[in-house]
Amino acid sequence: MCGLSEIQTVGVVGAGTMGNGIAQVAATAGYDVVMRDIEQRFVDNGLDSIESSLSRLDAKDELDESPETIRERIAGTTALGDFADADLVVEAALEDMEVKQDIFADLEDVTDSDVVLATNTSTLSITTIASATDREELVVGLHFMNPVPIMAGVEVVTGEKTDAAVTNLAHAFAEDLGKETWESDDKPGFVTNRVLMPWINEGIRAYDEGVASKEDMDKGMKLGTNVPMGPLELADHIGLDICLDASETLHEELGDRYKPAYLLKRKVAAGDLGKKTGKGFYEYE
Repeated sequence: MCGLSEIQTVGVVGAGTMGNGIAQVAATAGYDVVMRDIEQRFVDNGLDSIESSLSRLDAKDELDESPETIRERIAGTTALGDFADADLVVEAALEDMEVKQDIFADLEDVTDSDVVLATNTSTLSITTIASATDREELVVGLHFMNPVPIMAGVEVVTGEKTDAAVTNLAHAFAEDLGKETWESDDKPGFVTNRVLMPWINEGIRAYDEGVASKEDMDKGMKLGTNVPMGPLELADHIGLDICLDASETLHEELGDRYKPAYLLKRKVAAGDLGKKTGKGFYEYE
């Protein structure tokens, strides 16, 4: 296993919102990054998102280097074999256990045997993901928050067989990206989503039952509890489909207290997924 000082190249599986965000912060911290997705159009979209994000941060004078310098550290690819020289790989693919296990089995084939494999899963079992490999002790959860370049925290999740040195490396790596960390055992939802998802679902239920308008629901929670976003606004920013997937996983694992709100399911079925589709509980340009 590489120590932090030996990590030069970081592989990122997935060029979507989370993947390109992780790639961006790793490159900003000075790492060379290989970002991979299954189709070139997804890779291109991810690279475009990174360039836009870097431009916004540069306009606010929040970068120590030029956007061009940071961008040059990121290579996009559709070939998993391009992770052959990676010293650490972070998976940020679909929140689907079968998909993740297939990816980890493939990563084991294309990376050196001592390379740490991290997953950005927000609810799925680290232990079960790791079981698809013969290096379970080198698999760890690195749960970044969305949007990755802005949010200050990363949740480090330890699987049943995660080595303590790997856990320490995960903390150190995230901190080197400028993040603060906290640690969770491999229990459903970990710290964040175990508490966050029922809060969001209850906000949706209360709105659906006519307790308050969506604006007052969010305003009341922001001013009354000092959170930056209320439950409906936050759900739109996370993605209603992601909220539903997380809630369904927790419902299956922990019972009816995590049952997804009906209105959440209805909006996802209608394709109104929040900010990324232009409409969720609110409308976006």
